[in-house]
Amino acid sequence: MLQVSIWTRLLVLFIVLGGILIALPNALPENVRAKMPSWLPSSTVNLGLDLQGGSYLLLQVDLDQVTRDRAEAVVGDIRAGLRKARIPFTNLAARGDTVTVKVSDPARLEEARKLVQGLNPSLSGSVMGVGGSQYDFSSTADGGMTLKMTDAYKALTRQQVLDQSIEVVRRRIDELGTREPAIERSGDDRILVQVPGLQDPTQLKNILGKTAKMTFQLVDEQANPNSPIAPIGSEILTLMESNANLPPQKIVVQRRVMVSGDRLTDAGVGFDQQTGRAVVTFRFDSVGARQFGDVTKANVNHRFAIVLDKQVISAPNIQEPILGGSGQITGNFTAATANDLAILLRAGALPAPLHVIEERTVGAELGADSVKAGQYSTLAGLSLIILFMILRYGLFGMFANVALTLNLVLLLAILTLFGATLTLPGIAGIVLTLGMAVDANVLIYERIREEQRNGRGILAAIDTGFRRAMATIMDANMTHLIAALILFELGAGPVRGFAVTLGVGIITSFFTAVMVTRLIVIWWVKTFRPKVLTI
Repeated sequence: MLQVSIWTRLLVLFIVLGGILIALPNALPENVRAKMPSWLPSSTVNLGLDLQGGSYLLLQVDLDQVTRDRAEAVVGDIRAGLRKARIPFTNLAARGDTVTVKVSDPARLEEARKLVQGLNPSLSGSVMGVGGSQYDFSSTADGGMTLKMTDAYKALTRQQVLDQSIEVVRRRIDELGTREPAIERSGDDRILVQVPGLQDPTQLKNILGKTAKMTFQLVDEQANPNSPIAPIGSEILTLMESNANLPPQKIVVQRRVMVSGDRLTDAGVGFDQQTGRAVVTFRFDSVGARQFGDVTKANVNHRFAIVLDKQVISAPNIQEPILGGSGQITGNFTAATANDLAILLRAGALPAPLHVIEERTVGAELGADSVKAGQYSTLAGLSLIILFMILRYGLFGMFANVALTLNLVLLLAILTLFGATLTLPGIAGIVLTLGMAVDANVLIYERIREEQRNGRGILAAIDTGFRRAMATIMDANMTHLIAALILFELGAGPVRGFAVTLGVGIITSFFTAVMVTRLIVIWWVKTFRPKVLTI
């Protein structure tokens, strides 16, 4: 045990020196870090919401709306299919997750059944091992047919919508330029958003609260916008740029979507050369560019509505075909509102509306107080442990304290290296790790004492003490590590932060207690050659 190869010593030295170099920027002020050479590590541990302040939002995904939208889409497909086949029908409607229709002509009932069943595709892949169709089909002898969404399709839809919503939320927040947001699923239909450093959540709520479903539709110029009912195939929408002091201006647009916003590849902020007002520029992909060109070519001198979340942003007159696949949206924009709209368009549309059900703002001063409290608690815990080890084990206690300090440095280095976010529970995990870190040293030292009492010499006692304590140290650290993994897997938010620091601390404490302490003891024995071993 006292014979350690030169390669092992060099590896331990490399790990320790590398950890000190990576962790060092955390102890330096920002102006010093800015002057450091680019080849030196300059990253620091990211502070969580509770340590530097910021905004906390708990969002609920409106999955019922998605179910209704998909049922309405089936209604549209059935209507188009039956009309194309010239099959008479009545009572076509969607109620929640169920679509109903009744065929008027009994002679064509079988043909209608085949058509409706053909509009009910199979699930693309199994859901929890269950395949089948998207809707359960049933029919009655009098011509009635019912499509009800299957549980498997609901589960697949729920998973897809949540995953897509989280990704869109992440892209939108990234566009704001914030640092290290925490975005994660919470429960079956909620998304937890924490943005450190953002003190005013108003812009964040505005950005996340819009589904940003953008479409390009033709204006129904023959319809009366003041009519209480829109013509068949059209809908009445409000104009977003209406004067706030006047009643909302209404406009009638055709329901048919000529170009979908999904075809947008880029959006940005520009300024109109004639008026100097802010505009939103956009660009389509190749398919969208062709569709946009065909529509504008066929509808010169007609109005084209740009619709966002069922509100008309603007409805300009098409003066000439737009064939380049790009254009601009004019409206009553400021530079800030134009930038917000560009962010929404670049990030993509949310598959379902989001509702803010909980909101908290942590002030920067409160975060600074938490950082100070965490620093004081860590230093206090470290000082008490150092004092105890010196009083209990003397010189060997000093060896353990050196390893304990290096353990803290390596823990901080790993958190910095992997970009982990440190929270207040994470600091609690560090303090707990410091207390647990000396457990291995205590086991080793007590084992060495026991070997001395059994009459072994200095070298034999040290060698046997390290070797026989190893199994106990492994068992203790493995049980702690398993507990940390369970906390990380089952916990969320602060609990995960605690689990991360606890788990990393267990690994670093095992390394420092076994390898670093052993090398220090070997160096001391070979350098000073003591006649008596006092622990």
